[in-house]
Amino acid sequence: MSGFEPSLDLQKAIRARLLASEELMALIPPDHVLDVSGRPERMPCVNIGEGQTVYSRFTSTTYATIHVWFEEPGLVKAKQAAGLIVDALRVDAQISGVLALDNFICHDLAVTQTRFMRDPHGPYSHGIVSVAGVMKAK
Repeated sequence: MSGFEPSLDLQKAIRARLLASEELMALIPPDHVLDVSGRPERMPCVNIGEGQTVYSRFTSTTYATIHVWFEEPGLVKAKQAAGLIVDALRVDAQISGVLALDNFICHDLAVTQTRFMRDPHGPYSHGIVSVAGVMKAK
């Protein structure tokens, strides 16, 4: 299979799973789940950001970074949203089967870390959620 980048398939799958989380959508409007650069103009926001793919012979490990933004004095909502993102993105092929995407099959999807910080240029909280998926071309 040529011409397809696993990180794009993974990005689409992440967005679909986030939109399917009723709890997350109670905190963040669905039209605020975006792929944009920089600090978003709409708050609160989930920004599906950077991607990276590390190829091996038959599979690849694809990484994605998700940014969560809230206008708040602390980090409470950013941490709540990150926890809901962790729940929404958990895929274990041994339990629930593989995740069939457009051009790839995701055999494992997991959040690898979360980080939280305050924006020094305003009353914003910023959470970063790192995700990894083991992908195999269809």
